[in-house]
Amino acid sequence: MTREEFSNAVELPVDTMAALERAAESHRHEMLFSNRAFHIKQSAVRDVFDISIQPGLISLAGGSPYLKSLPLEDLGRTAQRIISDHGLEALQYGGGQGMEELRRQACEVMAAEGITDADPADIVITTGSQSAQDVAAKVFCDPGDVILCEDPTYVGALNAFEAYEVDVRTVPMDADGLVPEALEQQIRALQAEGKTIKLLYTIPSFNNPSGVTLTEARRQAVVDICSRNNILILEDNPYGLLRFDGRPLRPMRASNPQDVLYLGSFSKIFAPGVRLGWALVPRHLYRRFYLACEAVVLCPSPLTQMLVSAYLREYDWMGHIRDSRELYAERCSTMLAALEEHLPGDVSWTRPEGGFFIWVTLPDGVDTYPLLYEAIDAGTVFIPGAAFTPGEGPSNKLRLAFSAVSPEDIREGVRRLAPILRAAVDKAKVRRAG
Repeated sequence: MTREEFSNAVELPVDTMAALERAAESHRHEMLFSNRAFHIKQSAVRDVFDISIQPGLISLAGGSPYLKSLPLEDLGRTAQRIISDHGLEALQYGGGQGMEELRRQACEVMAAEGITDADPADIVITTGSQSAQDVAAKVFCDPGDVILCEDPTYVGALNAFEAYEVDVRTVPMDADGLVPEALEQQIRALQAEGKTIKLLYTIPSFNNPSGVTLTEARRQAVVDICSRNNILILEDNPYGLLRFDGRPLRPMRASNPQDVLYLGSFSKIFAPGVRLGWALVPRHLYRRFYLACEAVVLCPSPLTQMLVSAYLREYDWMGHIRDSRELYAERCSTMLAALEEHLPGDVSWTRPEGGFFIWVTLPDGVDTYPLLYEAIDAGTVFIPGAAFTPGEGPSNKLRLAFSAVSPEDIREGVRRLAPILRAAVDKAKVRRAG
């Protein structure tokens, strides 16, 4: 029977039959996927980001920096000059390690955070810090190896780790960050299971999503525990310079060059669209890490490297960071005040000292994921907490971002969200009483 005859028999149009045939072809090829492919998950953050650009929605979801204060016209002229004067270099292949000037400038950025001994020779320029997380999992982990992380943690890192069939295990946090005693207990339990622990992934300053900061007193304790157990620390510090009081805590890498692989990003201190970050790698680990980076991207974009380098060389980038701190502090304060005004006493939230995020906790028994759809109908959007922890269980938490939202929209967004959260809390009370 021809395709046309079959379509007539079942009263389907020919184009529908073609679609079915394409689906069958797709199904035939699914057996070609690797096991690893089925560990690659769709990002809830990206899904919500796509929704949040709809007109009329107030997005309290995306962790985006505020870019309107950048000197965009001047940067446009800088980009034009780079192409007109250095186009043959900017538009050609470049070195896999990244340009030497930008690696030196990354050292200057880290010096402002407290890392004063960084050597440009130990730096790899990466396609955002996201690619460095992916490379770290690839280079260090075999399937079944353990990566420890804070609970909650960055969803992009979870997606990268799980794609390599890594066993991601969590360590609880409190108001002072990752709990060293809980870290020690988790390590002992995993060792008793016969597990091999390779990495501790941590965002010590203004954790994404919680906004919590690992205290100075705990930082060295965490390094010491990992060092004793031969666990490499993967320190992700995109928000470190964005401490509201202008006094960033020293990264763990500052005093522990052999035990910490440090990840930095130009996304939060300049612009995420350039897609550039860097990894400061312990020298004895550098070569394999660098080769793995080169195998993925061949080379970071020379054009965007030259633009970032020109920005750091020719503009008052530290002045921009000081202005950003003030702006983010104001917006954080506005959101905290709005939450205080509109939410009931049995809802709690973190009080970050920097960064972009506030972590809201509802009473036990509330699942925030279904509330997202109600929030969208009400004209606002957030990220459900389940996105930020491994596993498939429900979460009574949610992330709110204040960084790219005006104070007026923050107040209105929380006002729209509050009735939904209050109703969910009331329903949970009724269920518990029943």
